Amino acid sequence: MDITWLGHSSFLIEDSSGRKILTDPFDETVGYDVYRGEPDLVTISHHHFDHGYVKLLPQKTRKLDSPGVFDFDGIRVTGIPSFHDKTKGSKRGKNTIFIIEADGYRLCHLGDLGYVLSAPEIESLGEIDVLMIPVGGVFTIDGAEAASLSKAIGSHIILPMHYKTPAIDFEIAGLEPFLSIMGGAEETDSSKLTLKGELKGLNQVKVLKYE
Repeated sequence: MDITWLGHSSFLIEDSSGRKILTDPFDETVGYDVYRGEPDLVTISHHHFDHGYVKLLPQKTRKLDSPGVFDFDGIRVTGIPSFHDKTKGSKRGKNTIFIIEADGYRLCHLGDLGYVLSAPEIESLGEIDVLMIPVGGVFTIDGAEAASLSKAIGSHIILPMHYKTPAIDFEIAGLEPFLSIMGGAEETDSSKLTLKGELKGLNQVKVLKYE
């Protein structure tokens, strides 16, 4: 399985059969290059401009934007309800967490999660192989909250997202607050992470490079 970071909270996941899943596509105002490919499936955590831009996607692409359990040609996707803020959605609305199961791996994309999940909510996620978690604060949980939640979930690999880079001008924090608590990270020289075989170890933070 290949996981490619497209910038912000958007990843392209390609399984061993060549099926492509896109997460939280953004529009041209965000600052990264807009995705113009043809995914088979897209997950949308919420319909803000930087997470739910589907205008350029083919009509045939299946779009998931709500809680529920879905099956797509052997790929199981579970949408879990959550909130975009600390006041049960009163400020920024709802957010859907997506669990994607393919090639024997369980991936969790937290979307624009705005609060630290409770113990029962964490338990409902199950065992996670790869966690995609926002760390920039302001509109989501911040670095300290993300670190606490990451450790509580205990995934094998952590991919931070939704943080300040030279490509965007959002008033959000960079990676440093999160990494300082997590004890650093492996900074890769590629936007792509390839998963092979059994994953070992816990809470291994990998910073993918935007290309």
